[in-house]
Amino acid sequence: MNVLDHEHKTTEWRLFINSSKTSLKALFSHKGNKFPSVPLAYATNMKETYENLKILLEKIQYDKYCWNICCDLKVIALLMGLQLGYIKFCCFLCEWDSRDKKNHYIKKEWPKRESLTPGQKNVVHPSLVNCDMIILPSFHTKLGLIKNFVKALYKNGAGFYYLKEKFPRVSDSKIKEGIFMGPQIRALIGVGKFEDLLSQIEKSAWKSFKSVVKKIFRKS
Repeated sequence: MNVLDHEHKTTEWRLFINSSKTSLKALFSHKGNKFPSVPLAYATNMKETYENLKILLEKIQYDKYCWNICCDLKVIALLMGLQLGYIKFCCFLCEWDSRDKKNHYIKKEWPKRESLTPGQKNVVHPSLVNCDMIILPSFHTKLGLIKNFVKALYKNGAGFYYLKEKFPRVSDSKIKEGIFMGPQIRALIGVGKFEDLLSQIEKSAWKSFKSVVKKIFRKS
C-alpha cells in the first residue's frame, strides 16, 4: 500500500516529525501500530528551526496531502510560527498565560486563540500547517506530567524514598528530576503500595494522573 495515498491521509497514517540540534527527520506512523513506521525524510546538520521545517514540508509535498502531524511541543511551536523560549503565550490552542502562576492550578478554562497572526501574542511567523491537523503527543505529555508530579513530591517523604527503592538502577538525579520511561511509569501505576505512602495532597494528584493516563492516554 502506498502510504502517500490521499484516502489514508487522516484515517490510517500520521506524519511524525522529530528533530534535535543536529538532525531533522520525518516518518509515517500507523494509527493503530498495525504496521511498522515508514521513514520519509532524514537530514543531518539541520537544526530545528522554522526555516528548516518549512523546507522539509515543501520537499515531502505536505500541501498536497495534508497528513495529520504528531510531534513534540517544541516542533509544534515552530510549525505554528510561535516564538521559542519562556514566552507569555506559548500554547497554539489557547491564551494560557505562563506568567500567571497563581492561576495555573486554579483556572480551568482559558480564552481560545482566535488567530495566529505574526506580531501578536508571541507569534513571529505564519503557520506552516493548519492547527486542526496537529495531534498532541500523548506520550510526551505523559512524561511531562510524571516529571512535574515527582518534582513536586516532598523529598523527605515516604513516597519519594519508595521511588529510589523501586528503581535502584535509576540515578538519584534522574529520580529527583522525575525522568522516567514508559515501562517504569506503567510499573509504578500497577503498585498500590506507592499510593499508600503518599500524603493526602500527593495521593489526590497521583489519582488524577492515573485517571488521565487510563482514560486519555491509554496504552501510550
